Amino acid sequence: MKELASKTVADLVTENIKTAHIFKKYGIDFCCGGGISIEKACAKYNVDYDLLVTDLENVDKDNSKATNYNSWELDFLTDHIINVHHTYVEENIPLLLQYAERVAQVHGHHYTELLEIKELVKEVAGELSAHMKKEELILFPFIKKMVQAKKEGSALPEAHFGTVDNPIKMMETEHEDAGEILRKIASLSSNYTPPQGACNTYRAFYAKLDEFEQDLHQHVHLENNILFPKSLQLEKELRNQ
Repeated sequence: MKELASKTVADLVTENIKTAHIFKKYGIDFCCGGGISIEKACAKYNVDYDLLVTDLENVDKDNSKATNYNSWELDFLTDHIINVHHTYVEENIPLLLQYAERVAQVHGHHYTELLEIKELVKEVAGELSAHMKKEELILFPFIKKMVQAKKEGSALPEAHFGTVDNPIKMMETEHEDAGEILRKIASLSSNYTPPQGACNTYRAFYAKLDEFEQDLHQHVHLENNILFPKSLQLEKELRNQ
């Protein structure tokens, strides 16, 4: 228990991605807000510390290569983020927009929060689409160049944006913006709980929003807590060699 108390939420999720499900269960932000201790997180989110620690200690640990993202090479991790999480967003945004439009049209006169949710879905869809393109065209290719430079023992590659810290800070800010939009949607939808007697489309819309938020949490965790810190460290190593 003492060992857990000394670690941040982000540390635990980085070491074992399965702990993310525990933090999600208790409503604790493990991506953008993961840089605080377990004790502080419990105080912030009004969670019983002993209950949380018990769940964390009993989580089914799996340190296999398949889930130990912290052991992956950065170029491999960027490909994983694109192939899994960027692809997920690209494939599901059209469906979410269709659901949002349909449900708001049919039920928005009675459940007026659906009108605001529809606009928020449009907003987060636009922001994430632009965000992912910046990563795919600017940041991730530079990270791959740094990985290659380290393997070859060559110099730090030049970048028009100066230090890699600049695009990383931009990406982190955009992560927080997208997370805030989804927090608003979760609040408006009573944590994606459809009203009693809701039609199947209404139910499917809220279920997809919940799934979308969970995917974004893991997506942001991989970048904020693993990819970005390691990229900053790699740049430092290349600059000092």
